Amino acid sequence: MTGDWELPRLCRLVEELLRPYFEPAVGSVSLTREKEKNLLIALSKVYREIQVWIREMEVDSDEEITSSECSLEVVHEEHNCLMKVLADLILLLTVDSQYVQHSVGKIVVAVSELLAPSVRNWDSLVHSLWISLELIVKHVLSCSAISNAGEDLHFGTSGLMVLNRYLGNADWSTAAHIIQILRNILKSLKEESDDQLLQVYEKYVYPFLSNVPWDRMDECCTKEPKVVFLGSLIAFLCSLVEQTVAPESKVHLQDKQPNLPIVINLVPKLFRWCLGKAENRVKQSTFQYFTHKLLMLLLRLSYGYGTHISCTTLVSWLQLLHDYFEELLLKPMSRVKTCQNDCLEGSPFLSSFSEGEAQHMRHSLHSQRQAILLFLRCCFSLISSTGENTKQLPAAHKSLSAVNVVSDPNFSGRSKGFIDLYKWFQAHLRDSFLCGKEMHVDKCILFARSFLQLYLHEDDLLFKVLLQMVTASSCLEQQLEGEKQPYQDAEEDIGFLVSNAFSPVNLFHLFLSELHYDHQVLLDYLISKDLGISCAEYLLRKCYG
Repeated sequence: MTGDWELPRLCRLVEELLRPYFEPAVGSVSLTREKEKNLLIALSKVYREIQVWIREMEVDSDEEITSSECSLEVVHEEHNCLMKVLADLILLLTVDSQYVQHSVGKIVVAVSELLAPSVRNWDSLVHSLWISLELIVKHVLSCSAISNAGEDLHFGTSGLMVLNRYLGNADWSTAAHIIQILRNILKSLKEESDDQLLQVYEKYVYPFLSNVPWDRMDECCTKEPKVVFLGSLIAFLCSLVEQTVAPESKVHLQDKQPNLPIVINLVPKLFRWCLGKAENRVKQSTFQYFTHKLLMLLLRLSYGYGTHISCTTLVSWLQLLHDYFEELLLKPMSRVKTCQNDCLEGSPFLSSFSEGEAQHMRHSLHSQRQAILLFLRCCFSLISSTGENTKQLPAAHKSLSAVNVVSDPNFSGRSKGFIDLYKWFQAHLRDSFLCGKEMHVDKCILFARSFLQLYLHEDDLLFKVLLQMVTASSCLEQQLEGEKQPYQDAEEDIGFLVSNAFSPVNLFHLFLSELHYDHQVLLDYLISKDLGISCAEYLLRKCYG
């Protein structure tokens, strides 16, 4: 039994159990409390029945199945069945009931699993979902009639007519639920490690991202529903970037997926829509979510693309960090002493804080860790860059303290990295910051300890930042070798700061000190499913450099 044979049966199931709840007037569902309860029961029956079919299919998969080519008539019939099922389910997503919407989402993901053995039908399902999403977004943005959008995508008139009957009531909320469904399908592909279906999936993602006129989002005045849509979109993009390159793979995103720069080009717009101006910002909890997800997206892009990220992109990311997270970048790290962000609920350490204040503190520290790690990655990537914007820091600037933060084209990306890094050090060590190398080394050590303590209670970021510092040290050594340049004295200031504040040897000893030299903690790190590889890499690079 394969997905080819399930579509007519699925169509009958949906028609029998769900169609009775549709209004005689096509394209609407009106629910009373009692009707909602009965609809949820019907949706549960549909979901359980599909799960039974999936289990039967898994049993049958142990037997060899000879697939035969289908006639065009059969393919057309299957496609119409799928369109009817999908149109009915999307209509239910427009219902004002989070329970109904959640149940429908589970059913669509289950249908995806049911159809997976038939690549043709699974392709049709995913294609239809992406097209439906594009039609809805364009319709909500009022930039195109639904039928025209569909024709542009070569979706086919028959399938389009079926969907058109039900998309009139769709809004930002419907679009958000479809994105969530597509994200759950993507996550299921990751769990199954199905590269074939992943390739099918990816071929429809980027046309959607390219075809939607995102600039019209600025003109959209509907706030709350749009916020939900943006939250779902960013969560999807984070999953997409994570999925595109497996953790164990050393292949950069650009080598495997050339369309991913489309995501990078969306980044400045996402910051503007989600974080915006202070007077137009969303409520605090939503703002915290956007902050976390946007920084996560940039970090994943940074680690995925590696050295393939252009200097222009890195400079633009630094500017975004300064525009939106300057407070986090410059927030003193010496205050991280009592580990209040990691206390158990009810701990006396948090007794002096309200629940909202404690939650804000935890989020603030997490976002600070993300922002500083991204900032350091951008700076050191620029410092190690070559061949782009060849103009260098003017010879008259013998000290970086005399340079303003600039977007002047006379400055190279490399110089921008040095300048921003120097000014960041200057802000954190202002009390003992002297020109040249007269700054007390012990102040650097204290700064390094505070820096390490900031990350110590978030293990995944801890090893990322430790590895970054190992890379940064060797990067600066290579950059400062060779013929002395007119601005070399200024760059050597940075070398001195990094060699003392972020010395890999010093950080390693501080790391062990913070662990109280407990070898059992190191063993726990090494055998951890999530951290083992990062910990082993860090220890090996420290021992064998």
